[in-house]
Amino acid sequence: MPLAFILACLWALTACLAGMMPTRFHWPAAWLLIATGIPLLGLVTVSMGPWWGLGVMAAGVSVLRWPLIRLAQTLRASFGANEAQTPPGE
Repeated sequence: MPLAFILACLWALTACLAGMMPTRFHWPAAWLLIATGIPLLGLVTVSMGPWWGLGVMAAGVSVLRWPLIRLAQTLRASFGANEAQTPPGE
């Protein structure tokens, strides 16, 4: 089994353990997992191929869904998607 896949499994185990910690540790743990997960995703993709990379990325997104939801909310607010839009033709 490639070392990159073993490290990705250890990352997933660490993410599960971080989810069991008290709430005050969730966001710092999420930022640490993001910081370590991005290079690890690149390592998995380079060593095992793009399909494995997509699988590991899907697993990471499912674990770290709240930071992604917050990012989407921030981007939506900054680009003005929350503004009332008039229908076409009016």
